[in-house]
Amino acid sequence: MHSVALLTASYAKDIERFSLLSASIDTWLKGYTRHYVLVNDEDVALFEHFRSDKRVIVPASRYLPKWLWALPAALQFGKRRVWLSLLSSPVHGWHIQQILKIAGVLHAPERRVCILDSDNLFFREFDIGRYAGGEKTPLYFAPKAVSADSPVHGVWMRTVDQLLGVKGRSFPADDYVGNALVWDRDTVRAMTEAIHSATGMNWMLAMCRKKKFSEYLLYGHFVAGSPAHLAEHLLTKDSIAVSHWDDTSLDRSSIEAMMRTASPAQSALCIQSYSSTSIEDIREVLRLSERSGFTPSLVPD
Repeated sequence: MHSVALLTASYAKDIERFSLLSASIDTWLKGYTRHYVLVNDEDVALFEHFRSDKRVIVPASRYLPKWLWALPAALQFGKRRVWLSLLSSPVHGWHIQQILKIAGVLHAPERRVCILDSDNLFFREFDIGRYAGGEKTPLYFAPKAVSADSPVHGVWMRTVDQLLGVKGRSFPADDYVGNALVWDRDTVRAMTEAIHSATGMNWMLAMCRKKKFSEYLLYGHFVAGSPAHLAEHLLTKDSIAVSHWDDTSLDRSSIEAMMRTASPAQSALCIQSYSSTSIEDIREVLRLSERSGFTPSLVPD
């Protein structure tokens, strides 16, 4: 069995959602070595009280290059956090989080890493080591789900092809976007080398210059295009998370209905933050009660 780590890229505005994720991990998850939490440097102090023997808080600057720096908060404009560079146009927090996920996996001592965004959480016992640490890496995908005229995924796919040097893409293409996804560290390293080979530049710089991309599509299609790496992955259409992708807000009964639809193999729940679903409603449904500050305790049946 391979060692398995968890990785979350988060920031201050998601700290309440992250508090639910971390509490659910501490209550329900086993089979992992460390939970790496990558946050903006100025947010480290806010996340420090989540630190534990198994949870490590990592400042973004540890993995980001010197040529990329965050615009001071006092000079920020709009709601999006901005990073500046003399080598590319400005990039936003969404891009930085995707880049940090890749960098975090590259630097992890563990061979496998399960990526958990802040709006994920677990609601029943799950052995992530047994799921992710086997001979082959599980790779979730939705076959032929991305059409050429898709306003978001279609654009992402074209960027992925440019980064990987893929020509003559045929649609519909497979979709690899999901929740609680597992990456193999050696595969990620090979993926970044492929980006360098295709673009002639460092993988971070190439991504900063492209911007409209999906890290999950990038990883999935790199694997799909490499027979050697594909042989080391186990394709599955079954996600371990039941997800709400819409921007409609859910009430408590709707959250309960989501959980009732979960199959026995699904132990994670993802309600996207842009749905504006009340965190208090999620906490109540999942029987989360606060012990102190942002750190809640989960009380199972």
